[in-house]
Amino acid sequence: MKLKVFASVLMLVLASLACATPDIDSLLNPLPKDDFSSSSSGWGTGTDSYSSVEYANGGLQMQVFEPYYLTWSTPSLEPYENTHLEVDVKNESTDPQAFYGFICNELGSSESFYYVGVSPDGYYAFLKATMLQDDVFLKEGTSDVISATGGNMRLGLDCGNGSMTLYVNGQVIDTVSDTTYTSGVVGLFAATESVQSGTNVTFDNFAMSKIK
Repeated sequence: MKLKVFASVLMLVLASLACATPDIDSLLNPLPKDDFSSSSSGWGTGTDSYSSVEYANGGLQMQVFEPYYLTWSTPSLEPYENTHLEVDVKNESTDPQAFYGFICNELGSSESFYYVGVSPDGYYAFLKATMLQDDVFLKEGTSDVISATGGNMRLGLDCGNGSMTLYVNGQVIDTVSDTTYTSGVVGLFAATESVQSGTNVTFDNFAMSKIK
């Protein structure tokens, strides 16, 4: 099987030489991509009294039961830098302030990372979490593009080169600059506001690529 894989990679490299210089690293080390059709694809799962993350509802479903609580999951502990993330979101939350989106540049188990998300009511925010410190709002606002979706959307994020850019259905929502974390683990999150059991979202068709 290894020989077959490497032969296929070699054929792809040779075929592309005529038109472009291939990114050898991306060929040999493909970035995470998941339609969540297999429950063994590697994302962390589990359910307790605070939240639930499970392969269900045709994707990776996150439910948050405890008010003012955030839960997340990652496809692996592999660190990345300069990434573009995309995912489909199906929102079935009862709380219009349910908050969900991406985590990037998470520093292992240090609880230091960026998280960027949206709410069905049109709210969005870029936040920085630092171990043993209060989270910092790097930027927040509202967008009619977000509120018009009803919470169901294709969500995107550029995370790298000292900045982050949020996209909804391919449209740029906002950008913020911060250079505290330059690489780390990526993932998805969901959080509640004041409504108990108010957040219920399902992520699907996760994809990741490199940004220059």
